[in-house]
Amino acid sequence: MYFVGLDLAWGERKPTGLAVLDQEGALLHVSAAQSDEDILAALAPYTAGDCVVAIDAPLIVRNETGNRPAEAALNKDFARFHAGAHPVNTTKPEFSGVPRGARIASALKLDMNPRSGRGRRALEVYPHAATVSLFRLGRTLKYKAKPGRTRDLLQTELLRLMGLVAGLAGAEPALHLTRPGSRWPELTEAAGNAGKKSELRVVEDQVDAVICAYVALLATRHPQMMTTYGDAENGYIVTPALPEGLEPSSPDDPAQEDPVSLVVREYALRQPALTEAADTFVALVTSILDEAGINYLSVNGRAKTVASFAGKAGRRTADGELVYTDPLREINDQIGVRVITYVQHDVATVADVIHDQLLVKRDRDMGEETARQGRFGYRSRHMLIALDAAREGHSDYEALRGRAASLQVRTVLQHAWAEFEHDIRYKGSIPAEQAPELDRRFTLAAGLLELADQEFSNIRDRIAESHPLPGGEPAADDETTGRDIADDDSRVGARELAAFLAGQYPEAGWSRTEHYTWITGLLSELAITSLPELTEVLLPVNELDLNTRMAYKYPPGAVRRLDDALLAAFGEKYAALPGNADRRPLLRSRLEKLQPTALSPSETPDAPADEI
Repeated sequence: MYFVGLDLAWGERKPTGLAVLDQEGALLHVSAAQSDEDILAALAPYTAGDCVVAIDAPLIVRNETGNRPAEAALNKDFARFHAGAHPVNTTKPEFSGVPRGARIASALKLDMNPRSGRGRRALEVYPHAATVSLFRLGRTLKYKAKPGRTRDLLQTELLRLMGLVAGLAGAEPALHLTRPGSRWPELTEAAGNAGKKSELRVVEDQVDAVICAYVALLATRHPQMMTTYGDAENGYIVTPALPEGLEPSSPDDPAQEDPVSLVVREYALRQPALTEAADTFVALVTSILDEAGINYLSVNGRAKTVASFAGKAGRRTADGELVYTDPLREINDQIGVRVITYVQHDVATVADVIHDQLLVKRDRDMGEETARQGRFGYRSRHMLIALDAAREGHSDYEALRGRAASLQVRTVLQHAWAEFEHDIRYKGSIPAEQAPELDRRFTLAAGLLELADQEFSNIRDRIAESHPLPGGEPAADDETTGRDIADDDSRVGARELAAFLAGQYPEAGWSRTEHYTWITGLLSELAITSLPELTEVLLPVNELDLNTRMAYKYPPGAVRRLDDALLAAFGEKYAALPGNADRRPLLRSRLEKLQPTALSPSETPDAPADEI
């Protein structure tokens, strides 16, 4: 069975929004169409069998003047929330004959009686009233274009509405907007990027259609939660019942404006700066991990979208109270950064590095909390981070002053489980009768992945232990010199270098794949084109205790170890290489740690011996 929503334009000169939900509440289709033929063609795949089509347009109009009884009754409840319906009568040209909504319903062969229990029926609905009831609004959101309303206001209110609609993922029945292939993310992006009122209108029609479709789903699943104003004889409107005790906010007192609308509007103004700050946080965390020589799969981040913030800010308790009294301060994931590592040991290492380099306001190990409860399940390190005192006054981090970011650190397997579990449980729909079995299977999967994480750590440790230290003898004729034959630049191959460094620094962790390639470029700038040449350069450096001199606080990766060894061997010459242009101050800071007992000038090689 499908649940269809039509935000139907009264005439064919303006677009109509279309949306379709399946019986689990997943959004299958959302689009805009103009003519009746286009509408019917778009809906054909979903209306051949059982369906409920909720239409935001009058279906039955008998009265010659004034309001229908349906409007009069609805307005008594909703007009004070700015959700009163416009007068509908046969004097208006649109309703002098068969209303357009009735034509569409008739073409689809739908029963238009709201009391009908038939599998194929149409309902007249009204999104404005529905949003007041569904989201407990003190006033309707002002996302409809009217004189005096600016584009900024319309955009903010539409994004807030979209956030509230997305929040129905946690309602009963649940609405799922982000299944694979859904256009909802595209609509959200279009609303956020709209520069004109007309661009917002295209999105608005489709969002209203989604609301209509959800009302059809709700009316079918929970008819006791609905109110029908009017009747099938003289016209009717079906809408979610007005919540008991809900009071309108004052239209004249700015202080009485819906508090969520106020903070969403403020967040929309801040969001561009937050986007810049998110990029800067990602760059900062990446540089910290790279400097520490830690291997990781990815570092990414984002600023919370306006729609997502609006949905979270508008959350209410079962008693109808707002969860957040000060959303701009209490919602801590306005900026989010995520680090994905390969193995569990690296999660702790990353957390240690972050504690050492940044201000950590909060740190929760969700895996330990889950384990203390004797369960398998969600595992991730959650931290709230901000600039440390040393960086707070630095001009490079001006965008981060006074800001915090939510940082998640997890392994790639933990990330896979969390994403799949979130998609199924939160965005998906689990039938009640299947919940116990699926809970058991999720727990089983979590336990297996935790075991896999442990085994991957053991494998890495075993590989590191098994690599012999490289000797100083030149390669035999039938041995590889480490030169990448496929490349014309005669540089050491990245794969060969990785194997070489695993033996050179067996206690070091793996480095990122691209870092091996990067440092081969620096070797090329130093005219080191083979592993025997590199071995000769490193021999005098190996006599130095770089671990002590660099005072590593956490195990550095193999590329970081080589980076420091080359710095010790070549000194300022290494820092001055073109490939190091963006990190010379950092390298010179490291060089200061080495210089008191670093190699003497006579010991510092200018080039490999066989090229002198």
